Amino acid sequence: MGCSFSVLINQYPTTFTNMRFESTLWTALLSYVAPALGANVLVGYYPTWKHAAISNMDLSNYTHVNIAFAIPHENGSLAFEGDTFMDKLVPKLQGAGSKVLVSVGGWSGSAHFSSITKDTALSGALTKSIIDMMTKYKLDGIDIDWEFPGRKGSDCNVVDEQNDATNFLKYLNDLRAKMDGAFGKGKLITLALRIQPFDGPGGKDVSGFAKVVDFANLMQYDLNGAWGETSGPLAPLNFEEKKGTQLSFATAIEAWTKAGWPAKQLTAGAAFYGYSVTATEDMLKSNPPNQYAKMAKERPKGDQEDEMVTEPCSSASKAYTGIWTYKNLRSQGVLSSPDAAKAPWVRTFDNKTMTPWLFNSQSKVFISYDDQRSLAAKVKFAESKGLGGMMVWSIERDYNGELLSELKKFAAK
Repeated sequence: MGCSFSVLINQYPTTFTNMRFESTLWTALLSYVAPALGANVLVGYYPTWKHAAISNMDLSNYTHVNIAFAIPHENGSLAFEGDTFMDKLVPKLQGAGSKVLVSVGGWSGSAHFSSITKDTALSGALTKSIIDMMTKYKLDGIDIDWEFPGRKGSDCNVVDEQNDATNFLKYLNDLRAKMDGAFGKGKLITLALRIQPFDGPGGKDVSGFAKVVDFANLMQYDLNGAWGETSGPLAPLNFEEKKGTQLSFATAIEAWTKAGWPAKQLTAGAAFYGYSVTATEDMLKSNPPNQYAKMAKERPKGDQEDEMVTEPCSSASKAYTGIWTYKNLRSQGVLSSPDAAKAPWVRTFDNKTMTPWLFNSQSKVFISYDDQRSLAAKVKFAESKGLGGMMVWSIERDYNGELLSELKKFAAK
């Protein structure tokens, strides 16, 4: 879902016995079919490391709040940095009408999913850790953010392309049965999904996943950036042929529904941030201005919160992420209003990808992001395709509710 670049805490031992669940395991497994969403949902991710920035925000518009992240260790135990505030946060959110889940995994927390889900004992240990966490914090459910089954995400990750998806489905079925055994029916299991269905044989038909989880959140962003060949839109509604990554918000919905996932059990993802890169040319000189350009190797510093980081397990040197939160685009004066930039920045809206972008001809820094207009187009498209709602990464990156104002229109229907 996103990178915290937090230092993972030391592993601690755990043991597991599943005897209390055995009598209900297969009964629950055979009888459970995940319900389609009723009212539209609005899911917001709440990073634990941003608790101070979020704790006083009004989150009542979010139907579901996912506290991110709990990190699986290789023995199936969980590391979680939210313990100091969950006893107050969970009842506060639930009292305002939100369902509260903890998200397990994330970009830097998916290293051990593959090895855990192929091993019965380790799978059981992870399930026990999840159930213990749900009990301790009185959670409404759990969100699994494995980035990614069958495909390399972080350099730390173990990957089994042929078997990850199959093992994941088996694990989710077992998790569902044991959650139902522990709590009765009604607790939520949700997933965070990448732009395309799972790799390997188990990702061809994903209808089985939709039967055991309540809904899934599509991560329809981070499609173009410093890792690509050229600059381009972070989260295009539609891609431009032969320019940038040939994937988009729209292709994600098409790919997952064609693979068997019901549209009503999907939420569409929205990024409350942008990525910056340094172009090797003035992107405003062409007519019309062109958001696809060759990039300098070194990423520019993003907003005032951006820091130099390095990914665990990578040999790369520390570098800035280049991230600009929408909040800081506004508060630092790059945007003087939701649809106007302050000089030397120039704002352009691309009608092919339905995305805004910013360029500074002095520094040659390009920023692709989402704004009210682009999100309104995404909401309209998601609604037309019958999706069950919208998802946000992440809550604290908005500015005075400007972006949320577009998303909550869908959730209110």
